[in-house]
Amino acid sequence: MSGAESGDDEYGTLYVVGIGPGLPGGMTQRAKDVIRTADCVVASNLYQEFLRKDGTLPPESAAVEAAADGGSVAEDAGGTVLERPNGRRQELVRSTMGRQVELAREAFERVRAGEDVAHVSGGDPNVYGKSDLVFTMAEEEGATDVPIEIVPGVTAALGGAANLGAPLSNDFCTVSLSDKWRGWDEIAEKLRAAAISGFVIVLYNCWRDYERAIEVVREERADDVPVAIINDAGRDDAGRNVDGETHTITTLADVTDHDEKVGGMGSSILIGTHETEVWENDHREFLVTPRGGRDVEDF
Repeated sequence: MSGAESGDDEYGTLYVVGIGPGLPGGMTQRAKDVIRTADCVVASNLYQEFLRKDGTLPPESAAVEAAADGGSVAEDAGGTVLERPNGRRQELVRSTMGRQVELAREAFERVRAGEDVAHVSGGDPNVYGKSDLVFTMAEEEGATDVPIEIVPGVTAALGGAANLGAPLSNDFCTVSLSDKWRGWDEIAEKLRAAAISGFVIVLYNCWRDYERAIEVVREERADDVPVAIINDAGRDDAGRNVDGETHTITTLADVTDHDEKVGGMGSSILIGTHETEVWENDHREFLVTPRGGRDVEDF
């Protein structure tokens, strides 16, 4: 959607851009194009670092001045104006967890003033990302005039699954263990339902009570099903995990014995089903969940 499509040629567009794991090789071309051409890019320090690796964002040395005066969130957040090799200027604003509401308000005003704003989200904006905040804020602020576009990215479940082989080839679900907006009882109920229903389960926000989550699933699923702990999938050595990108294959009974492998924001845990198998070739181990009774002739 563009400003022209919204009925106001003078408006820009607010893009919520999923950059997947963050490194250039894991981003879509659409995500790169939007970030490169936006008038303003809102991104955390970590994502700024990722985006500089291939020139999606100019280097820090390209800064030519501080953000505009006027007490804006950009100025308060240490915003800078960058100059690209073609001479085009672009404002960069640091995003932090505590400033999301203010940044959304400022983004609406920038778009109304004709700017394209790229609000960067790790993974996919719709998977525990920033897209719902933008729509919630647009409703709260009466910003239904502001054009919004969501640019998808590779979420941790998909990036981690690719690292492991084919563990999501049958039905799967994701469950966040964050209790910031909902209680543990609700989380446990969803985990139990997913375990009973035979979904492969990918846990997000595993620094929150992942041991409790594992115990809930063990009540409904055999202890020998394969489980993988995934850290910083798609980030090589550039993520938060000191050991870089890793995956550890274990079982439901033994996963909590690998507590040192669960490293925080960059960690996710994939819990297989009774159909999930550890498959090995001459190079390494993989996880494979077949799509239910198929063999070679079915292809």
